[in-house]
Amino acid sequence: LESVDFKGNAEEARVHINSWVEKQTQDKIKDLLSQDAVGSLTKLVLVNAIYFKGSWNTQFKEEKTADVQFRLNKVTVQKVINKNNVSGQILEMPYKGNDLSMLIFLDTVSTQLEKELTYQNFVDWTRPDMMSPNEVDVKLPRFKMEEKYDLEKILTNMGMENAFDIYKRDFSGMSPANDLIVSKVVHKAFVDVNEEGTEAAAATGVDMEVRSITIPAEFVADHPFIFFIRHKPTKSILFVGRYCSPE
Repeated sequence: LESVDFKGNAEEARVHINSWVEKQTQDKIKDLLSQDAVGSLTKLVLVNAIYFKGSWNTQFKEEKTADVQFRLNKVTVQKVINKNNVSGQILEMPYKGNDLSMLIFLDTVSTQLEKELTYQNFVDWTRPDMMSPNEVDVKLPRFKMEEKYDLEKILTNMGMENAFDIYKRDFSGMSPANDLIVSKVVHKAFVDVNEEGTEAAAATGVDMEVRSITIPAEFVADHPFIFFIRHKPTKSILFVGRYCSPE
């Protein structure tokens, strides 16, 4: 908790907050708060920063990097989805130290893995008894992503609506006058994946066909996929994203 003077100099406070975020994320997250994000009426800003840089346990050979075609999924509409008919591949690639890993969920053509992906299914599909260590020939695009989100609506939908309500908020533990209210929550994330590993700031293979598991000899991520960076001892998901196009 740090006191800043929004009323007297909101711009100086904004620059100070942005500088702190840049330092915490090794200069990967810049300008978290835009000039219109805070003002003289701002009372409280919640800021969180996380930075991660991990090297693959088994690194990709840079000399084998090449340009290949990336296919975009065609959108189809189905009135009925058979929830048992889930087909796709899940790859887990550990980082050095083995406490952290990247999980990639790859739909096969015309399947519904992404739509069936709930937290419970994520837990079930990535259980140790469902994942089997095996040598896999992995083809994965290098990618760099940076996104920014306003989390007020998301947090409200998750049940945190009182923090944004002037009549219901209760920050009396932070201010005896209880005059604080959260006006904005901004989230910005950065992820860079290459041959050496992953840099991020905001191989076990399994082939899924109902309950019949076979290990693929090849994992080719040449169409949209979802990725997670997970802390294995606590099963905490640190980062999640969807890569859908190289453009």
